[in-house]
Amino acid sequence: MSSTAAGFAERFRNRFSSYIDGRFIEDSGEPQAVVDPSRDRVWAELLVDLDQVTVAVDAAAAAQSAGWADSAAKRSETLRAVAALVEAEAEALAEFETLATGKPIAATRAEVVHAAVWYRYYASVIETEREQSLSLSATKSAQIRQEPIGVIGAITPFNGAFSLGAWKFAPALAAGNAVVVKPPVASSISTLLLAELMTQAGLPPGLFNVVLGDAAVGTRLVDDPRVGAVTFTGSTGVGRAIGARVAGRMGRFVCEAGGKSAHIVMDDADLASAVIAAAQGVFSGSGQTCVAGSRLLVHRDVYDEFVSRFVAQASKLMVGDPMSEGVHLGPIATAAQYRRVRDLIDGAVAEGASVLLDGRDPDIASGDANGFWVGPTILGDVGEDAVICRTEVFGPVVVVQRVDSFDEAIVLANDSDFGLAAGIWTGSQARAHEAASRLAAGTVWINTYRGMDWRTPFGGYKQSGLGRENGIEALHEFRQFKTVVQDVAPAVDPFGIA
Repeated sequence: MSSTAAGFAERFRNRFSSYIDGRFIEDSGEPQAVVDPSRDRVWAELLVDLDQVTVAVDAAAAAQSAGWADSAAKRSETLRAVAALVEAEAEALAEFETLATGKPIAATRAEVVHAAVWYRYYASVIETEREQSLSLSATKSAQIRQEPIGVIGAITPFNGAFSLGAWKFAPALAAGNAVVVKPPVASSISTLLLAELMTQAGLPPGLFNVVLGDAAVGTRLVDDPRVGAVTFTGSTGVGRAIGARVAGRMGRFVCEAGGKSAHIVMDDADLASAVIAAAQGVFSGSGQTCVAGSRLLVHRDVYDEFVSRFVAQASKLMVGDPMSEGVHLGPIATAAQYRRVRDLIDGAVAEGASVLLDGRDPDIASGDANGFWVGPTILGDVGEDAVICRTEVFGPVVVVQRVDSFDEAIVLANDSDFGLAAGIWTGSQARAHEAASRLAAGTVWINTYRGMDWRTPFGGYKQSGLGRENGIEALHEFRQFKTVVQDVAPAVDPFGIA
């Protein structure tokens, strides 16, 4: 472990408390265990106090009203300083993310460094923004102002609390808001270190607060009427429940929820590239990503060759201790999720699926046998209505289905409650762009998969969410628009009685 990570853990004796108003709260609250998924062993505790949510919102409301929104230049300077400190402490942040999620250390290093880009991007956007003015007539004009909402409640997911948190924190702070975040119990430590780094970067106390705990803490946060907007990443079911609570008090809600993304391989595809992308698209992060390409729809004419290559590629992926260099897949992040993934695989087999590659008891290259291990799993001969075809697995599991035509592939891809992402491999530009138009998904990848960019909006169709993250569009989610109209001409009496 790096000196920063070791020192941070040692300072708190692996017992971590909420971070509110620029400081860690003194030891208080009930302990909740944090488990290392690669060993099934408790390595830290979170001190959870439900009343700290109100304290955090108090601090956020006071700090936001103290002038944070007044100077775009100051906000930009602070966000750039945050980015620099994130990069400087990337190793420690990555280690905490790996301990929490089981992602290989090489992957979390890349995620942390990539997250810094989000803070710099929004720093640059707000530097160049100008108030929009319109001439409505010879004497009448309008100004379109964008004002902060105030306090933003953020709930981040266990599969990427740090990296996906940046998608929320950077635009929310850039827009002039304060943030209260509830990270997942399994993955809170990197967010706590980030909070301290933000204070070191010059962010005024109270503008970024971290409250620790489970669903009860999240409920208290989303129910607080002073929280003007809630941004959530997680399951569709939880998203619906949160959305209903926020809507009940007329708050704003941004939700990036589940997915069951289709990855189409046509008969004119570059199979070598498609195989590489398909493996990366579903097995990265042990499949615990919302855009995992977990439904492969492969044209019948190339199905056998594709499957042969795909199984060979997936078989080479190394499963083991995520802190070891060279490991491709670590464990599933939590015991509950591990059991769910195993149950879904077993259920698919019971429904008649053929196992093309079985990852239920993988060979572990390194690490503890007690970890929550599932290796790459490839299933064939699965019916369209099978549970495994319709349910987000959130594990390294993919279903491969034959299709006879382009039209059939599009129909099957869209036959889902979800619409977060989709991909297609084809040598035909006409076919590719027709697919982009017809696929009901918030992101469509053509001859690539999983590419995320801070400049492009991201979100889902159907049950995959509400609103958009990333790009300029994310700033709109954390702002209120105000129209100011002025007329310099004397008023005209429309009733003729003046």
